[in-house]
Amino acid sequence: MRYLWTPWRMEFIRSPKPDVCVFCAKVHADDDVEHIVARGERVYVTLNKYPYNNGHLLVIPYEHVPSIEDLDDATLLEMMQMTNKAIQALRAAMQPHGFNVGINLGAEAGAGIREHVHLHIVPRWAADSNFMTILADTRTIPQLLDETYRELKAHWPKDDA
Repeated sequence: MRYLWTPWRMEFIRSPKPDVCVFCAKVHADDDVEHIVARGERVYVTLNKYPYNNGHLLVIPYEHVPSIEDLDDATLLEMMQMTNKAIQALRAAMQPHGFNVGINLGAEAGAGIREHVHLHIVPRWAADSNFMTILADTRTIPQLLDETYRELKAHWPKDDA
């Protein structure tokens, strides 16, 4: 099956692109507006604005580099720690059956924003591809981003202090 972009993805593809990196711009934005679920010292977690599935999160380093090879050990560690917390929050809020977790390095590997490395966490459910994907080449997201954001914030693991 070929994958066709849904209309909201086409809107993004056809729209003029900002001169500034969208992930760098998010760093200084309001968390509620940009759906930033959590912030660490070196990375932050945000909902993907154009999700593959409900609850699709990104773990993004503050440092603007194209590859994990360019990150120091402390940032790599925090990326994985935040990934674990994100999975815990997704499990608590949405009860997915599994996850796809990965990093696309380079345009040929599927990186939409290749100049700023980021990690994807995509919750998966049994049979989460429905007839819309099969018959209409369209993905459906059953919950608004604002609602998903509020649920994940509420279920984000508290630091043991």
